[in-house]
Amino acid sequence: DELRNVHMLIPTPTYDFGWYDEGWQDSFDITIRMPTAISQEAIDARRVNFDPGTMIPFMEIVGASKADVIITEVSPPEDKGFCSFGASLWAKKRQVENAKIVIAEVNKNLIRTFGDNYIHVSAIDYFVEHVSAGKGMKISSLAGRELKKTDSILKPIADNCSHLIKDGDTLQIGIGRATEPLVRLGMLDGKHNLGWHSEATPPGIISLVRQGIINGRYKTLHQGKVVVTSIGGSTREEMEWVDNNPLFWLVDVAYLEDIRVISAHDNMVVINNALMVDLTGQISAETIGTRQIAAAGGQIPFVFGAWLSKGGRSITVLPSTAQNGTVSRIVSTLPQGTVVTIPRNCADYIVTEYGIAHLRGKTRRQRAEELIAIAHPDFRSELKKESRKLFWP
Repeated sequence: DELRNVHMLIPTPTYDFGWYDEGWQDSFDITIRMPTAISQEAIDARRVNFDPGTMIPFMEIVGASKADVIITEVSPPEDKGFCSFGASLWAKKRQVENAKIVIAEVNKNLIRTFGDNYIHVSAIDYFVEHVSAGKGMKISSLAGRELKKTDSILKPIADNCSHLIKDGDTLQIGIGRATEPLVRLGMLDGKHNLGWHSEATPPGIISLVRQGIINGRYKTLHQGKVVVTSIGGSTREEMEWVDNNPLFWLVDVAYLEDIRVISAHDNMVVINNALMVDLTGQISAETIGTRQIAAAGGQIPFVFGAWLSKGGRSITVLPSTAQNGTVSRIVSTLPQGTVVTIPRNCADYIVTEYGIAHLRGKTRRQRAEELIAIAHPDFRSELKKESRKLFWP
């Protein structure tokens, strides 16, 4: 409370320091880029700012102005004076290079990877020793949300997605409750020679790299490399295997999610989460009405990149219902105020536990019929009735 008017950018809140609570607004003016469980109440109460981002993540923020102070985490320097950002790079290197003052917390537990995941000690003004979070500080995972046990719904979604993935494809899988468990549930079982170009590594990905199933043999760019901007969802043993492993390249998120880079990969298959889809194919992955629940993240550039990729496919997954089966996620029209993350013009495959709807090149009537067929049976009759009002004379 000694501080006033401190403007803070916290891209993905995963620690609860208390400043999201009521009463701290005069001290900390906070902007976030990914809603999490830690910050959701503050977002709902409009105590924090939300930045929806740009087509190339972080480029606008980093390029527009220099931060007075950047606080980041690094490994101890090696013998040539270079520190690693560990398992999470994103835009940290650029942010450090653009900041006026750089404070680095030194954590000896951070892994080292290849790619662009390093900074020289000469770029850092102050070092402080890493300390553990300690008692009383909430630490969240998976963008601040614990995964629910919904294997009975997600297993058939994984099986349906598997039909759309071919040997030799390069994959991206986005963060989300419906996407992160898919590999663990067998989506890639029996596949061969897959490539990986994605923000992170959901559970099961590193195991597939170790087994040689993900080997990047047919990748158009960075052949043989696992290209990400962060490593996550992994066991300690897997992280130790990644440490100093030349297969893994951590790159700046602005490069990773450049549409030109994504689309340069032949057979780029992207799999992303949605909150709801309307009968024309409009996809919302961010809000329900005006309530901000998630962020688009890399979904937009990956979807556009897949469309431009030779042989590319875009897959949107979602359970057919929410709130214990009482609400359909496939709706006749989106609720007022709902943000459209992916326009209907770019909708490709929509997958629920009831099947696959292929919307590319379809009319509104055809799209409605395909989507109704993969909606929960309890809602199909009403959706069909609504579609007749919307799309038929």
